[in-house]
Amino acid sequence: MRIALDAMGGDHGPDEQISGAIQALEETDLQLTLVGKESAIQACLNKMAPDSAILSRLQIVHASEVVEMGESPVDAIRKKKNSSVMVAFDLVKKGEAMAVVSAGNSGATLAAAIRKLGRLKNVSRPGIANAFPTLKKPVVMMDLGANVDCRPQHLFEFAIMGAAFASVFEIESPRIGILSIGTESGKGNILVKEAYEMLANSSLNFVGNVEGRDIFQGDVDVIVCDGFVGNICLKVSEGLVEAATEMIREGIMSSFKAKIGYLLARSVFRKFKKRLDYAEYGGAPLLGINGTGIICHGKSNGVAIKNAIIEAGKIVENKVNERITESLAQNLPVSVEDK
Repeated sequence: MRIALDAMGGDHGPDEQISGAIQALEETDLQLTLVGKESAIQACLNKMAPDSAILSRLQIVHASEVVEMGESPVDAIRKKKNSSVMVAFDLVKKGEAMAVVSAGNSGATLAAAIRKLGRLKNVSRPGIANAFPTLKKPVVMMDLGANVDCRPQHLFEFAIMGAAFASVFEIESPRIGILSIGTESGKGNILVKEAYEMLANSSLNFVGNVEGRDIFQGDVDVIVCDGFVGNICLKVSEGLVEAATEMIREGIMSSFKAKIGYLLARSVFRKFKKRLDYAEYGGAPLLGINGTGIICHGKSNGVAIKNAIIEAGKIVENKVNERITESLAQNLPVSVEDK
């Protein structure tokens, strides 16, 4: 299985991207194509000097342009046809790679994926999913920002796509909830209420409404919402982790006794930090495209890139797209409007 990596994307490209690529190759039998400015990629490889067995599973495809983080996604993919992200998805289109991983401009990554690969049959709108840590197994949430204005049909499709992605975490018949302001079936806005009815009448394992405080409990496996709400949940979670970490650090430094306590419980704190670290969860898959794409955080380090590459391989291996297509065929009307 060959994965295409946008080696120029993100705040730390290409150094962290190539570091992650090498780590992924050390831990798996995947093959990788590094896409970007050949001279910069080769310079990084020379500096990191992976062994010959690693190099034998690496290839470089030159792309002369880079989509910057602040660029308009639409303008970027229209004007920069030889950008690393466009070339990477073109490799998937031509069958020369099975998936793309990018830490670059997320809007441009989504736009490039749709432009090059199109959508799966019966998918109205592709979306962004991600796994959140919980007290039990990870929970998949979708959509996280690709679609800020949604219709009930879109949330219904997100449930199907999120359930298919849950297979990566070895979750069969995932429990699906819809994010609302109360657990009662009548709670929520018009969008939530109508989507609730669609899900309740489907063959999916729908358990009803869930509230924001339930996200990290692990009592459901998939939570669906529109991209506006989902992105806010994502950013609030990221901010809370950063704030909580800083509060703990300040508390530890506040007294000698606290410092001693930290030394005694250091392994616990390390496990806690690792459990909440986004790098451990790789990236956010683009679901609904006719292929596989992973969007990583712009600040991703080598560990995050490594895990995103491994995640891409699992999505392909678990035939997530085939699961989505089959479930849509079972649950959706014959005709789906392009909305």
